[in-house]
Amino acid sequence: MKDMKKLILLSKLCLLILFYSCEAQPRHHIGGPCEGCEAIYEYANKKLAAIDTLPEFWNNEPKMKITGTVYHLDGKTAAQDVIIYIYHTNRKGIYQTKGNEAGWAKRHGYIRGWVKTNKEGKFTFYSFRPASYPDGSEPEHIHITIKEPGKNEYYLDEYFFTDDPLFTNQFKSRLKNRGGSGVVVPKMINGMWFIHRDLILGKNIPDYY
Repeated sequence: MKDMKKLILLSKLCLLILFYSCEAQPRHHIGGPCEGCEAIYEYANKKLAAIDTLPEFWNNEPKMKITGTVYHLDGKTAAQDVIIYIYHTNRKGIYQTKGNEAGWAKRHGYIRGWVKTNKEGKFTFYSFRPASYPDGSEPEHIHITIKEPGKNEYYLDEYFFTDDPLFTNQFKSRLKNRGGSGVVVPKMINGMWFIHRDLILGKNIPDYY
């Protein structure tokens, strides 16, 4: 009986040591600092699909369709259930708000959306083409953050447009190609801009493993 009690106490002690040892280990964070990346969780109770339409799509021209496939680091294997969050300015170059925003929407505005990749790793956003900042300090761009299963969220290079006069070679040279190049060639088809960009998980992402 005494041996049994000792065995039970020893087992509990071992579990406690294991628990606190695990808690003491720092959690691995990939991608480096990521201000505002928490916004990827702000879709509330919305059921995410592989296709999303951003607010004000119907009220703005020119409209834009964004497509792509997400791959694992090998660049070949499609990645399912990856959450993608994008946001951008309105046609005046402003991150448009209504005044009742909470969380990161106060800064990102409400022209934003979320998707989750399907079995083939594919995703689509419908939106409209953003404008550059009013002071001309930045080319037109679309911010993008991703969250893959089992890892923390991290940002990728923004989408930039090759036909934007503000997108110079000097600006392009500063890009780090996180997730692959974000430089896209827009194609106008039946009055809508079509842009395609494939994403590679972990590519040029610090501490990715």
